[in-house]
This record gives sequence, C-alpha cells and structure tokens, in this order.
Amino acid sequence: MRFFEEKDGSLIFRENGETVMLTPWGNNSLRVRAKIMDDIGEESAALLSPQTSTEKPVIELGDWEASITNGSIRAVLTVQQWGHALQITFYNEDGKVLLKEIPNGGALQKKARQFKPLSGGSYSLKVSFVPEEGEKIYGMGQYQQEVMDLKGCNLELAHRNSQASVPFYISSVGYGFLWNNAAIGEVHFGLNTTEWTALSTRQLDYWITAGDTPAMIEEAYASVTGTAPMMPEYGLGFWQCKLRYYNQEEVLSIAREYKKRNIPIDVLVIDYYHWPRCGDWRFNEEYFPDPKAMVEELHDMGIETMVSIWPQVDWRSENYEEMKQQGLLVKSNRGIDVQMLYLGSNVFMDATNPRTREYVWEKCKNNYADLGIRTFWLDEAEPEFTTYEFENYRYHAVQVTEAGKIFTREYARLFY
Repeated sequence: MRFFEEKDGSLIFRENGETVMLTPWGNNSLRVRAKIMDDIGEESAALLSPQTSTEKPVIELGDWEASITNGSIRAVLTVQQWGHALQITFYNEDGKVLLKEIPNGGALQKKARQFKPLSGGSYSLKVSFVPEEGEKIYGMGQYQQEVMDLKGCNLELAHRNSQASVPFYISSVGYGFLWNNAAIGEVHFGLNTTEWTALSTRQLDYWITAGDTPAMIEEAYASVTGTAPMMPEYGLGFWQCKLRYYNQEEVLSIAREYKKRNIPIDVLVIDYYHWPRCGDWRFNEEYFPDPKAMVEELHDMGIETMVSIWPQVDWRSENYEEMKQQGLLVKSNRGIDVQMLYLGSNVFMDATNPRTREYVWEKCKNNYADLGIRTFWLDEAEPEFTTYEFENYRYHAVQVTEAGKIFTREYARLFY
C-alpha cells in the first residue's frame, strides 16, 4: 500500500476516500487541509496566497509514517496498521510535542477528523487534539468574559454584537493555531481534549506555526493573514463623535466651537441615520442640504469627516429592489425575509458577493468620497442579525485570491 506521496511541495495522505494535505505556508508554518471524496480546494477564509519559506521544506516518505519539516516545525503522520487511521503530531525543532491529534479507532472508535455528511454535499466537522499538560491559551478575539487564559473555556465561533470571534490563539507550549474555516461552530479547550467543530463546511482547514516567543508567532500569523496599514497622521489625534448628529448645522456648530476654543480635532464622526433609509448610503438632503460645503468647511478647519456605513438594507430603501433583483442581498432560507428589525424591516447586503462590493462602493464613492470624505466606519459588520439563527442565512460565495486568480464557490455556507 502507498498511503503517502509528495506533490508540488505538499505531503499528501490518502485512505478510504479521505485526502489529507500538509503544505508549507510561511516560515516555520504548515497549512493542514482534509476532504472526503473530493480534491483539496484552494478556497480560504483568512490565509493569503501561499507564503514561501526562507528554508526549503523537507518531506520524508515511509510505508506507515511520513513527515514534513518546514523550518522549526515538523509534522509526523502515522498510520495505524490496524484500521489504517491517521494521526498527526506536531513538533518543534527540539523535538518537543506542540500538538497532536487524538488516537483514532480502538475500543472507543473515535476519529481525530470526523466528517458527517449533510444534504447539499457539505459536512459537519469535528477535529480533536490532545492538549499538552499545563498548556495556557491566549487570543481568540473578543468575548464577553473576564478570562485571559482560555484553557477550560467553551467558545462559540460566530460574530454577534459585541462579540468578535477571531479563531486564532497562541499557546504557552510554543505554537500558534488558526482555524481557517468560515463556518459557524464551537471550540472547547478542555483539560483532556481540544475540539473544534464546524456546523457546515466542505473541508478541514487550519494553519499552525512554531515560535519561541509570542512575538515570533504573531509575526508569522501576520505574514500569512495580512498586516494592517499604517494609521495616517490625521488619525492619531482626537476624534469627536457622539451617538448621532441631527443635521448639518449641528455638525458644523460643534466643529466651529472647537475651533473657537483652539482645541484641535483630527476626525469628526457622523454616525448612523444621517441617511433617509438604511441601504441608501447617502446624506439625507432634508437635514444635510449641502454636504459638500460641510465637508469643505471641516477640511478648512483641519478636520477629516468620517461617516458610518451600515450593511443593512431597509425594504423601503431606494436600492432595495435593485439589490434584491440582482442577488446582492443575504437571503433567508425560510420564512419572511426580515433579518433585522430596526426602524423598519431590513435585510443585509451580501459582502461575500464581489458584485455587491462593487455596487455598494459605487454608491459610497458617488455620495461620500466624491465630496472629499476618505474615512469610513464599517459599523454593524457582524452583521447584527435581530435573531442569530445562522442556519437560516444564505450567502453568495467564498472569495479568495490565489496567484492572481479568484476562486468562487456557489453554494450555501454558514458564515460568521
């Protein structure tokens, strides 16, 4: 039998319809993907195009065991001779175990990578690891809890208002881990088992890196997911904002008073409902009769204008019917298609659709940028559903840029 092969710099395992691929992805890092009865896909929720390593990866193939080494991280793939189940173990350059999958099979018949078929060709997925004793875990975004070490925590993998789920953590053992899957799910950092679940997905996908310090791990993470641009000079000073400015005169009177008192402002934020209806993406001419003059006066005072952009579209919006006809909106799978109740019935723009992004930006360019506004606050980007019944919301596609190409998956996917 030949379980392992090397192809295009990746280590591949095949057995009984499952394909597992480990690919070098940046320095001291590996991307792990697995799929059932299909080829490994190139779509990605967060990882950028394949990142080359400064060191040449080394792949070693055996009959029952294989390994791939990329810098200071090494993965060993071991096949049980009874049942042919695969177990993956990750080591650092000193041979210390960083992370390993749970044993497969045995009397309990457990699986490290458990795919359960769903209708439509997707799977529910659970991936299980054996944590190292005494491990501490940090990261994962922002949750409403006063816990720093996440060991022992159960976390929902989903965005909500005031909950930002970023499925990346740093381990005290000396590695960083990114769950590269845009599915709603959960992670359980148990004392005996670490379990990641995705309610609906096409393939397993995660990224792991080894590093001696948190700074090294963070640097590796940023190199494969992208770095934030440098804050412009005008964004480093004082920002003036309140819940809502009623009209153009209120905005200017506040700015003039700051100017009168010689208090410098860098940015003045015009928040929500400066528009007629959600989804109009423009100033309400009744209350902002000359926004161009307003922006110019603010600029003359050295103040940048920021406007908030909300993703929901009111049924009464001037853009609703066209966006609905063009398929630019998130769609409810069942029931009345109302995804948020706020001053009317609202649905959300589908930011996973490139045509939606082009459409909305064109509105923002014409109604904001062409007035001289160059700072935007993308508010409610969760998006903020009135009820978080995620399985009821259907998006357009998964988008990823890979070697200059755009890959699109036209299937329903549960996104956070």
